[in-house]
Amino acid sequence: QVKLEESGGRSVQSGGSLRLACSTSQHAINNLCMGWSREVPPFAREPIAAIEVDGSDSYADSVKGRFTIIRDKAENTLYLEMTDLRPDDTAIYSCAADYRPTVPCLPGAVESLAYRGRGTQVTVSS
Repeated sequence: QVKLEESGGRSVQSGGSLRLACSTSQHAINNLCMGWSREVPPFAREPIAAIEVDGSDSYADSVKGRFTIIRDKAENTLYLEMTDLRPDDTAIYSCAADYRPTVPCLPGAVESLAYRGRGTQVTVSS
């Protein structure tokens, strides 16, 4: 079982920045494909970023150039640095992780990852 716990979500004004954190175990941060998704109920969850064990990162077009995913092995924490936030970034953000030794860890794979946290709410006001 892999435990993931998100934090850092809050209300922020348009154009602002925010950093989300996803705390996990040393084993997970060192060995698993990890990523971030966001959800606005009742719509489907949108995968937005993924990071390989070696630190290679990739992003959905909707956040590319504004968001950065960071795997901090010293802190056992996955981060999502968000800048130039917009009202349509308002969502519940969750992190996910799983073993992917042979398949590329890309945003398209994030929804198939077996372990997921409960999420943290980000609200961007105009």
